[in-house]
Amino acid sequence: PIRVAALPEPLDSLSAEGCAGCHPAIYAEWRTTLHRRAWDDPYFQVDRHFDGDQQVCLNCHTPFARQQPQRVLGFRDRARWEPILAPNPDYDPALRHEGVTCLVCHLDPEQGVILGPAAAPEAPHPSRAWRDPNRVCLRCHRVENRSWDARFRIPPCGTVAEIRAAGGEVACVPCHMPETRRPWAEGGRLRRGHRHLWRGGHDPEQVRRALSVSLRELAPPAPGERLFALTLRNTGAAHALPTGTPDRHLSATFRLLDAAGRPLRERTHRLRRTILWRPFIVDLWDTRLLHGQSRTYAFRFPSGGRRPAAALEVVVRYHLLGEHRRARIGYRPARPIAYEVWRRRIDLRLPPG
Repeated sequence: PIRVAALPEPLDSLSAEGCAGCHPAIYAEWRTTLHRRAWDDPYFQVDRHFDGDQQVCLNCHTPFARQQPQRVLGFRDRARWEPILAPNPDYDPALRHEGVTCLVCHLDPEQGVILGPAAAPEAPHPSRAWRDPNRVCLRCHRVENRSWDARFRIPPCGTVAEIRAAGGEVACVPCHMPETRRPWAEGGRLRRGHRHLWRGGHDPEQVRRALSVSLRELAPPAPGERLFALTLRNTGAAHALPTGTPDRHLSATFRLLDAAGRPLRERTHRLRRTILWRPFIVDLWDTRLLHGQSRTYAFRFPSGGRRPAAALEVVVRYHLLGEHRRARIGYRPARPIAYEVWRRRIDLRLPPG
């Protein structure tokens, strides 16, 4: 966790409430985000409890040492997965519920200086420009596991490793913090800045911007048959699509319907990462899309028959969690755990093309 040696005057707390007075617009955006709910998120709570309440998870979901009820005195193992814990006298229960709060990103904990896009001499606190704002993201989106039993090319939740595997540079801010013009602080002059939204897999429009989908009919392989090909391409995400927890995946479903709309045949393909967790951590397969990668799925079917198909429906969905995993950990979501990204319906009674 982050240990703070010095707070910049006039701040007397690590809470976002201390930032809200001068930065109300940014504070209001932050309150809508998963960063704000990093600790309170019901899925995180259920999943963490199912996996044994591992201490290491707290370092990203409650990054400040003062947000954690216990402090780490040392480790029982060389891989640093089995901590020796003791009560934390500086624990702040209210701060814990702020998750990834403002100062997690904007404070130099050693120097007691506020970091931002530029130094602000008019600010009531000391400030300086950070060299690269994207480096803040690396603290949590670069999960590593160097234990002897871990055998994988990209670590779980390894967004940064995915970017580098595709030959890209880490540049999180342009996509996840859209540019805007507004005062950096209440009453200040208009400046170029960024919205504090960090939209990702929970935002359908963000995913749609990252994924290009095309459906085309190909020449029939044999008389009396039809053949369609669906191509998915990662054109907008520098990391894998999907990224984050391995529970997330995409599905592409072909469904043939008769004239009454009843299903005749269905096939689903999944773009996902599958990891064997015991007795070793091993990648079994990974069909997600790195940046620039595409995958094509073909669907072949007879064009006639006793119950001829009247329509072909193709649906691409983004799944925040698989149903099997949801049931296993006992998670009861308040909202759907999957949503549509793309849908097409083709009337097969019309001439091809």
